Amino acid sequence: MNPTAANLALDPVRLEKTRADRLLNLGGALASGGIALSALAGVVAPQRFAHAYLVAFTFTTTLCLGGLFFVIIQHLTRAGWSVTVRRQMEWLASFLPVCALLFLPVVLFRERLYHAWMSPEAAANEILHQKAAFLNPGFFFFRAALYFAIWGLLSYVFVKGSRDQDESGDPALTRRMRSFSGPATLLFALSVSFAGFDWLMSMQPLWYSTIFGVYVFSGAAVGGLAALALMLLAIQGSGILRVVSTIEHRHDVGKFLFGFTVFYAYISFSQYFLIWYANIPEETIFYAVRWVGSWRVASLVLVFAHFPVPFVLLLSRTGKRNPVILGAAAGILLFAHYLDLYWLVMPHVAPESAAPSWVDFAALAGPLGALLGFLAWRAARSPLYPSRDPMLREAVRLENA
Repeated sequence: MNPTAANLALDPVRLEKTRADRLLNLGGALASGGIALSALAGVVAPQRFAHAYLVAFTFTTTLCLGGLFFVIIQHLTRAGWSVTVRRQMEWLASFLPVCALLFLPVVLFRERLYHAWMSPEAAANEILHQKAAFLNPGFFFFRAALYFAIWGLLSYVFVKGSRDQDESGDPALTRRMRSFSGPATLLFALSVSFAGFDWLMSMQPLWYSTIFGVYVFSGAAVGGLAALALMLLAIQGSGILRVVSTIEHRHDVGKFLFGFTVFYAYISFSQYFLIWYANIPEETIFYAVRWVGSWRVASLVLVFAHFPVPFVLLLSRTGKRNPVILGAAAGILLFAHYLDLYWLVMPHVAPESAAPSWVDFAALAGPLGALLGFLAWRAARSPLYPSRDPMLREAVRLENA
């Protein structure tokens, strides 16, 4: 047992003012600079920017969805170990309402992104005509609004409940969140799956995969956990939470990240294997266009960065507990998650080459800068862990065998 656990103070820990102000200034600079750079790219190269921005938007949003999933699943399973690392995932989840605003450029560039079924010519295609009841602009954007409403509701319930408990210490708030976690899991699963169908798979409306929703979810889970690992390492490296955030919590986050890395690989390979084995032209075209020219290199990099390399790094107990190895694995997986989305979207605008453009980085700067600025604001203004959660002492006493 941690010798200081029995004397744990319940006062919320916050960043000292100097460090908080420095973090706020950095966050503000990242957000404002990123948004300005994205706006410039949108004016200079609108076609490339539209697709690069969709990559950036889905990357940022799926990180936040990974945070929301983590929060929901901890309440659903009544986990105690995760209390001291849950606050950082609550910060990610609470950014989801802002993601609704970041969706506006997707609305603005809708015809560039979804020309395959939004153009007048699509009506002449018999298959697309049969799908028109689902793939039409009005219903498409209604569903998007519904997804954001669901995610906003879920983040509000769990984040507000946790923050209210910091003030009141009322254990009934924990029971209420646990009761809501079951329906929340169902709402989360359906909304994330259909958002993946709408925003990514519908770019190629004559192709489909019944496992694509799970594929998007698994990437979101890996991305969110990789972000958590990096935030946890930053907090532990600063020495702020020596009592409540230890090597044991780092180990458990590493185990979660390792598990979902394997899960992503299983889902990704399952999708590929079934399409390869059936060898139906209208299905194999998805992989065929990603196996020519430099896209073949991107595909191979994606395979190794998203599974074998992080798998080896995180396989051992040492890898999960060592901050350098865990940080390297998390960084590689974050890169792989972005590359995965880039690999899904960019062949539609640049089928001849996977070479990145400055527009791609500029498009990423806006959503990612806004997220980093928001996280800096949360870290500067919020307690760094749920200080009055009834499971806190259990979390502090965590020991891995």
